[in-house]
Amino acid sequence: MKLVDVIQGSGPIILGQPHSGTFVPDEIFKNLNKLGRQLLDTDWHVPQLYEGLLDNASVVKANFSRYVIDPNRDPQCVNLYPGQNSTDLVPISTFDGDPIWQTKPTAEEIQRRLNNYHSEYHQILSAEIARVKALHGVAVVYDCHSIRSKIPYLFDNLLPDLNIGDNSGKSCANEITLGIQKVCQSINTHTYVVNGRFRGGWTTRHYGAPEEGVHAVQMELAQRVYLKSESVPFDYDEEKAASLRSVLSDILHGINNTILEYSSGVSS
Repeated sequence: MKLVDVIQGSGPIILGQPHSGTFVPDEIFKNLNKLGRQLLDTDWHVPQLYEGLLDNASVVKANFSRYVIDPNRDPQCVNLYPGQNSTDLVPISTFDGDPIWQTKPTAEEIQRRLNNYHSEYHQILSAEIARVKALHGVAVVYDCHSIRSKIPYLFDNLLPDLNIGDNSGKSCANEITLGIQKVCQSINTHTYVVNGRFRGGWTTRHYGAPEEGVHAVQMELAQRVYLKSESVPFDYDEEKAASLRSVLSDILHGINNTILEYSSGVSS
């Protein structure tokens, strides 16, 4: 089992997919409790949802579960959302706050996973950013996420369908965020918010450096908009997904065009 898959595209966009993996090695799986073994907080079917939407996009996909270690968390364990409930570098509970371990990982075990899994994902993502930037003078990390629509432990009320995060305008050029908003405003099928509950995880904040030609934006999708049910077995809904894929395709093509225009303007 490869821990991370990469597809190298010819365009400026990299689709980061850190949370869609379900691989848990036996020595870790045996320490999860019955609830933890359901891997409830996976970003279910995200690779399928984005497949083929932008032919020239690169993809970096973690195959390991976020319960092994979360590649979208700060390796120094800094809370991304101070004052709000969140999950750790190695989660000890579900998004509902329920314990997932029979035997919690030790500090030494967490460090081992950081070295073997978290670092592997980011070494590959960093290399892909460098490759894409060398081709185009610019790179865009579009971080693909999804989550259950209603999780009182993490947020109030029902989550909007599309949750766009650019670290409050710091992680990408304003033109990119405005372009995504323009697509969302042109439709009446899905709701959206910019920098709401999800402003971007560690990936967005760590890599987003517009002044250096690296832009990062996170898209957190409410799972109700493409799954048959937000509970086991989390089946994919082709009809719902088709509608959402149309919106996502417009967003990605819009970013592709925007960034090429933006980089051309910056270099002129």
